Amino acid sequence: MITAHPEHGPDELCDVGTRVYQRALDEGWVTLRDVDETPCLIDMGLLGTAAGNPDRLEPVTPSIALQRLLRASEDRIADERRRGQRIADAFEPLMRAGAHAAGTNTPMLRILGSNEHTNRAITETLAAAKTETLTIQPYRPHLTRRPEVHAAAIARDQAFLDRGGRIRALYQHSVRHIAYTRDRYERLSGDVEARTLDEVTERLIIIDRTVAFIPASADRSLALEVRHPALIAYFVNTFDRLWHLATPMHPQAVHQPTLNGITPRQRAIAALLIEGHTDSDIADRLGMNVRTARVHIAKLAATLGSESRAQLGYLIGQSGILDREE
Repeated sequence: MITAHPEHGPDELCDVGTRVYQRALDEGWVTLRDVDETPCLIDMGLLGTAAGNPDRLEPVTPSIALQRLLRASEDRIADERRRGQRIADAFEPLMRAGAHAAGTNTPMLRILGSNEHTNRAITETLAAAKTETLTIQPYRPHLTRRPEVHAAAIARDQAFLDRGGRIRALYQHSVRHIAYTRDRYERLSGDVEARTLDEVTERLIIIDRTVAFIPASADRSLALEVRHPALIAYFVNTFDRLWHLATPMHPQAVHQPTLNGITPRQRAIAALLIEGHTDSDIADRLGMNVRTARVHIAKLAATLGSESRAQLGYLIGQSGILDREE
């Protein structure tokens, strides 16, 4: 008797699927009947039809399957980024107008005119919060973080956690090696999780799924306080999609594997090089300083045997490290 397949995400493998896939690896094949209860194995590309025997399925090598899934995740991240830019462009006139909710005194969109004003608004909102804070925090090496500001943010978040709140945060992969980030999560106690991606959106803070804060200027001197339900729902949906694509950092760290001597960081840089970005653009998008970006580019060039920037782009394309298929 076939039992119902358990609900899970498109990139997740259920317990039954894991056992069947392991058996396929051990024995070299399984039958079509063996996967009646585990369609996720075929959907995720972990099994393929055996040549000359349509009733048998053979396993795809785990390393190849992993890279295919990672590439699919990267494609979805890029799609979300483009979608986010389109919605930002569409709402730009509304943000400039500072639209208000009909029949209420609370503005749906409010400009906060300084960093102090923004921090005060976030602190006041978080002090009244009860359930959840979602944050995207892009790392900018050139921005200084005063110790007292860092300590105040930790105290503010800890008070929220002590009231039973939950914190989820997204960063770039580069912050895994930053001392202040490790210090932050070593000092926080409660329901707090952090994950990382190659690239994240601009800064976003969502509190109790009712109020959000986003930058309103390139230098972050201005911020926008958002209370419009449609915009909040969009921000939450974007965060949730990025969260499921991200790599856990805290409380348990997971690291991506190196492929043919090319690290995940170098693959991210290679993708941006192919798109024609400068060293400064690459450093800014991946949350590192320009010197570090150039070190990674030099290592990538050495691995691929490149002697010039132009040749490096050609060799990246020829190497297959960015291809969809192995």
